[in-house]
Amino acid sequence: TESDFLVEICKAVVKAGATTVNIPDTVGWAVPDQFGELIAHLHGQVKEFQTGKAIISVHCHNDLGLAVANSLAAVKAGARQIECTINGIGERAGNAAMEEIVMALKTRKDFYRGFTCGVNTKEIVKASKLVARMSGLNVQRSKAIVGENAFAHSSGIHQDGILKKRTTYEIMDPEDVGWGLTALPLTKHSGRAAVAARLKYLGFKMTASDVNSIFDQFKEIGDKKKFVYDDDLSALVDEHITTVPETWTLEYLNVSTGNQTVPTATVRLTKKTGKKTKAEQDAGIGDGPVDAALKAIDRITNTTGKLMDYDLRAVSQGKDALGEVSVKVDFGSGELVAGKGASTDIIEASARAYLNAVNRQLSIGAGKSKRRTTRQP
Repeated sequence: TESDFLVEICKAVVKAGATTVNIPDTVGWAVPDQFGELIAHLHGQVKEFQTGKAIISVHCHNDLGLAVANSLAAVKAGARQIECTINGIGERAGNAAMEEIVMALKTRKDFYRGFTCGVNTKEIVKASKLVARMSGLNVQRSKAIVGENAFAHSSGIHQDGILKKRTTYEIMDPEDVGWGLTALPLTKHSGRAAVAARLKYLGFKMTASDVNSIFDQFKEIGDKKKFVYDDDLSALVDEHITTVPETWTLEYLNVSTGNQTVPTATVRLTKKTGKKTKAEQDAGIGDGPVDAALKAIDRITNTTGKLMDYDLRAVSQGKDALGEVSVKVDFGSGELVAGKGASTDIIEASARAYLNAVNRQLSIGAGKSKRRTTRQP
């Protein structure tokens, strides 16, 4: 858009009563110097932007990796609102990363004089992990501020400098953004009150019923591993939140596999019909233990799913770490159905994730059938 025409648009909308005028770089074409000049031009030509009666907002995309730089250039030029996202998630290459903008303003107060945003920076890492889990978009390790390596130092010279004086190689204190604040992990001996308190600390607002459900899962995990970390608890909450009405529930899973045998899985599922609970068991063979388990589930549930995406990550540290599996399944309609599952056993986690997707598909199908029946005269 031509800058002079944009000035006329801004004047017109402000005259009509607008108090915030958004200037978006929707396709990520802008570069900092050019975008800053545009914002400065608008600010200088529209008196309401100068008096504070109206403000300029910017919305930058990251197609050229410049969303944060463009947003900060806009602030310097007169913008007073930035539309941004946690972890920079968004359309295509994403939007301006909130955590990077916030910490740039805070860390470089010498350059961005007088600018504050009111964000509690100690909650940044916690918020980042929550968004990553719920969106399924994991944060790259080298991501600024919230990546696992953001404050890691491997060079011998750097390590020596950090040990002698942290500020030699760290321009920010990791604790200022929420790193290093995790308290002692829970164990299988921890009570319901301790779990509830930890969930509250992590930012989850849970009902008593939710806490009871998660506590039951916590005890199961606690029997299998020495410590239950914050990330383990968060994974349990994630699985609880994404739970759909359970048509089928996993009761038993046994696999046989090896490089000299055909991978085989035996699965027993239960299904509630009214007050009665019916158990069905079947076996399947596959290219591996996960494939075999999924085929056995298909046989029992009478579904045929094609696994389109499979992601496994260790939720916490140690050999007994909880594994979280996320899947996307096509049941023949072309639409992908998501599922999640967690366990210290990755085969069980995979089966739970797939079964979660199956239950979601059956729930969707039941809903559509009910709507069609309702429409009939």
